[in-house]
Amino acid sequence: MKKPVLVIMAAGMGSRYGGLKQIDPVDEQGHIIMDFSIYDAVKAGFEKVVFIIKKENEKDFKQCIGDRMSQIVDVAYVYQDLTNLPDGFEVPEGRVKPWGTGHAILSCIDEVDGPFAVINADDYYGSHAFQMIYDYLTTHEDDDKYRYTMVGYVLENTLTDNGHVARGVCVTDENGYLVGINERTHIEKRDGGAAYTEDDGATWTVIPQGSTVSMNMWGFSNSILGELKQRFPKFLEENISKNPLKCEYFLPSVVGELLAEEKATVEVLKSLDKWYGVTYKEDKQVVVAAIQKLKDNGLYPEKLWEE
Repeated sequence: MKKPVLVIMAAGMGSRYGGLKQIDPVDEQGHIIMDFSIYDAVKAGFEKVVFIIKKENEKDFKQCIGDRMSQIVDVAYVYQDLTNLPDGFEVPEGRVKPWGTGHAILSCIDEVDGPFAVINADDYYGSHAFQMIYDYLTTHEDDDKYRYTMVGYVLENTLTDNGHVARGVCVTDENGYLVGINERTHIEKRDGGAAYTEDDGATWTVIPQGSTVSMNMWGFSNSILGELKQRFPKFLEENISKNPLKCEYFLPSVVGELLAEEKATVEVLKSLDKWYGVTYKEDKQVVVAAIQKLKDNGLYPEKLWEE
């Protein structure tokens, strides 16, 4: 069995932060959130990291984190390129938006040949999540179905006080396997709980307390890469004409198709850790304080890579 690798989706970083050089450190030592993810991943057993980036960000990305990480783990880069389309398709005129998380992972097809975990570059997941997903990937293989996994978080542990968030609310069966994900693009803290709206706040639907949500932390065998490649042309055929500038090929949608076809199972591993991320500028101080508290509690050294 091949050792799992960690795939980090970082192609969207430049657009969200207005250039990679503006990625803010979250402690006095200059670490960014990704440092903590890679630290936790290495501790869990991962030895290789594949960064999905934009080609035009490569120099800044290597300066910011990639060159440092290459001293600690085996590092590889793949590029999410808008023009990387199947034969017979071309980028619609005026489109600048990337093709989504499914397309991002598809860009790893020539670099990843075994099991792998997927995370977002700018989310803090906690050490427990990395250990769970590594243990799963080293003890499960595809048999009559693809055997995938996902780390789920308690919804209340993933909200911000500073605005709304988008989360995939998970539906699981009695054995903890994923049945489906309902993408909610506008969730807020409301009346002591959480609720979502789909009509700009005219109406709100309460989400049950303790609901499990996806933070895009997945564990796959490399079978998912073949499925993403095979399904991409159909997605383009169906969606380019309807929404040429903004349609996106989402990773959870493909997983959902595989579940519906009974080709795959997804075991949901539940993390009790609190998620941290900088969705809004005002979130930064919350993250800085949280990281310091984790250090004070002995979960991280002051300087991650100088133990």
